[in-house]
Amino acid sequence: MPQPFDRYDAQLTSPGLVILEMDAEDRQDATRQLAERLAAEGRIVDLDAFLADVESREHQMATGLPGGIGLPHARSEQVTRPSIAVGVAKYGRAVDFGALDGPAYVVLLIATPASSFSEHLEVLATMARSLSKAGFRESLRRANDPDIIAELVNSALVFGD
Repeated sequence: MPQPFDRYDAQLTSPGLVILEMDAEDRQDATRQLAERLAAEGRIVDLDAFLADVESREHQMATGLPGGIGLPHARSEQVTRPSIAVGVAKYGRAVDFGALDGPAYVVLLIATPASSFSEHLEVLATMARSLSKAGFRESLRRANDPDIIAELVNSALVFGD
């Protein structure tokens, strides 16, 4: 059963959900690597079913954002609590998520329970607003510590407005 959502104490990510120097072949590989982190922390219950939900969403519209960001996301029955896994691409290994300005250097996989439509939109909109700021994107890209990246992402939901 999904846990209640409190944006001020959401703890959307943790250092264990961050991959530094991510080396992915393509967007599916990047998404799988991040989803595996979610599964390892018990935030999703069925990895393959969740990946199918993400892929279904990807077919609707590309999830690349300007500034080198990939933002795959899905509401899914497989998700136990709203979560974000973050991958920072290894140098020279950016991943194409369909953004007009080029590949993604930072990928944030947003996973929310299927029943949490409003929470999904809140998390997605808040992260998109934060990611529209060059300073925030650069902070994520340049941080070399999973603790710092987790704090940046978790703080964005609280202070993103």
